[in-house]
Amino acid sequence: SCSLISPISGWMGCGDITIPSLSQKRNWDSTVPALTATKASTRVQSQQLLSWSEAEFLSLFDIVIRYVLLNYTGSITRWIENHSHIESKFSVRSEEFPDEDMCYLVPGRRESISACNFKTDAQTFLVIHGWSVAGLFESWVSKLVSALFEREPDANVIVVDWLERASHHYPTSAENTRLVGMDVAKFINWLESLGYPLEKLHILGYSLGAHVAGIAGNLTNNKVNRITGLDPAGPTFEHADRLKRLSDDDAEFVDVLHTNTRGTPDLSIGIQRPVGHVDIYPNGGTFQPGCSLQNAMRMITTYGLYNVDQLVKCSHERSVHLFIDSLVNWDRQSLAYRCSSKEAFSKGLCLSCRKNRCTRLGYNVSKVRSTRSARMYLKTRDVMPYKVFHYQIKVHLFSQKDMTLESQPLKISLFGIRDERDNIPVVVSRMITNTTVSFLVTCDTDIGELLMLSVQWEKDSFLSGFFSTGQFRIRRMRVKSGETQAKLMFRPKHEDFGVLTQGGDSVIFVKSDENPHSRREAK
Repeated sequence: SCSLISPISGWMGCGDITIPSLSQKRNWDSTVPALTATKASTRVQSQQLLSWSEAEFLSLFDIVIRYVLLNYTGSITRWIENHSHIESKFSVRSEEFPDEDMCYLVPGRRESISACNFKTDAQTFLVIHGWSVAGLFESWVSKLVSALFEREPDANVIVVDWLERASHHYPTSAENTRLVGMDVAKFINWLESLGYPLEKLHILGYSLGAHVAGIAGNLTNNKVNRITGLDPAGPTFEHADRLKRLSDDDAEFVDVLHTNTRGTPDLSIGIQRPVGHVDIYPNGGTFQPGCSLQNAMRMITTYGLYNVDQLVKCSHERSVHLFIDSLVNWDRQSLAYRCSSKEAFSKGLCLSCRKNRCTRLGYNVSKVRSTRSARMYLKTRDVMPYKVFHYQIKVHLFSQKDMTLESQPLKISLFGIRDERDNIPVVVSRMITNTTVSFLVTCDTDIGELLMLSVQWEKDSFLSGFFSTGQFRIRRMRVKSGETQAKLMFRPKHEDFGVLTQGGDSVIFVKSDENPHSRREAK
């Protein structure tokens, strides 16, 4: 039975617990400490309850369930202290045998700490897998464990085994993330009760495992230091309440890699919305290099259909390998840049590192918290090491006749003091007379300081050769390096103007001493 304790505040009592009213649900986190075990004295009129809608009853039910889960198992023991119903296993891995379950930490059994050689003063990584079709650990798990030990040899690495709950049909496994999240929260609170500092705990969750991490982080007594979401699962979570998925209030710092967000939100394998303090979208967050249909067909031809599920997961699992890359290739750290959209990034408009606008990808991400999630973008290679070097190229196009051309193909060649890269393909979305165009160019090698570049305008179709040839004049080209933040100016090698002709020869530009910040362009 429920009673209205305060008609003004809206607090209600149900039995021997007190819960906030519907109007206070948004302030749930701040009102939980105020909940008291108080008997109600004023009964809610039955007609008041009868006037509630089904949605209001369901909302109240959610509040009651959350309160009970947080505070009660029966009438005496708090659920968080009850370890008898934990089904998930916590496997302590070793550097020598990263793929073997050598020992399990058992919440409530203090002796398992010493039996598993758990270091109570060392950093701890908690790795949480995702949906499992075969009911087995995927190969990336041991690779990530090895990489963590390579970077932090003295750390504890624990793999959360929830395979039994993860190997159902996807909707059932997705629903099970709440149960597993409670298991993990109990485990973490148990560690903390033994004196382990949560500022040393870093949770890494892949796919459904990312949401397990978020649910656990929301339920712990105190916040863990960091949660890394590796392409958190999209279906059933894209529009879910933040209490039921990974969100930025689940840890002191939450960083997320989005690598397979293609398609409509409800069908996207990875979640599209930003859910952390920093959300990084490599290659726009959609299909990753090396995961194309052509590569898929090549693998099917070579290996048959046995590993077809791996083809589907190629972009999804790339999030894990990008993080591994950040651990083992410490001298080739990829940089991501804050940007409003992937379209703006593809134009090279976002290669700034001022005011925390860029960060390393993965393990060494800059732990900057802000009120709004920072969307960040970068390009990568198709194989490890994934790092590429980003350049913004800006050029003003002059012509005696008005032209507006869409999706024009260029080839850019870069020549540096260490190396060179020829014929890098670029598609400029729009070329208009007497306007400045900006586009992004990447190369997979550090060519050093840029000394010279060339640009060639290709024909956009076979039929373009039968029509008049487009032609623009270029006086200067501005180049900005994302990695070094250097800005350089280039001028035509032989004339005052370079003449860029559709289907014509390359035009060469050499480094100039002219101030690259100058915006003046002579016609």
